[in-house]
Amino acid sequence: FTIVSQLGGTGEKNLSLDDYAGLSERQPFVAAALSVYLLSLLGLPVTAGFFGKFYIFKAAVNSHLLWLAVLMAVNSVIGAYYYLRVIVVMYMRESSAEAKSAAPVGFPLTVNFVLAFTVVGTLYFGLFPNRVLNFILQPALFGR
Repeated sequence: FTIVSQLGGTGEKNLSLDDYAGLSERQPFVAAALSVYLLSLLGLPVTAGFFGKFYIFKAAVNSHLLWLAVLMAVNSVIGAYYYLRVIVVMYMRESSAEAKSAAPVGFPLTVNFVLAFTVVGTLYFGLFPNRVLNFILQPALFGR
């Protein structure tokens, strides 16, 4: 939401998919961050979203709710179209003439810091899920 609100600027401008065209050229860091978030929502391994989807899927199968697991899989395939579409537009389509001539949208340093922090967190949780789970579960186990 931070990226979308910053790209929209001030006022009531509604962003369309065309507004993301060429974002990788205008704002490479922002495009990369948005790509990581979208791939995490997709459930790509090495992201936090993968383990979120994995544990929900595992719980559905272990609870013998196979219809729910199938529904999740179908929903993930449908969602992949929407997530990947935005990434393709950011990296494969050129900016419109209007976007090229407009003043570049600058992101404040604090916003860039938050984006960097959350990208690192998304990848860290995906790469080292056991460390995160152990860190979270230790207080719960010692509190018994």
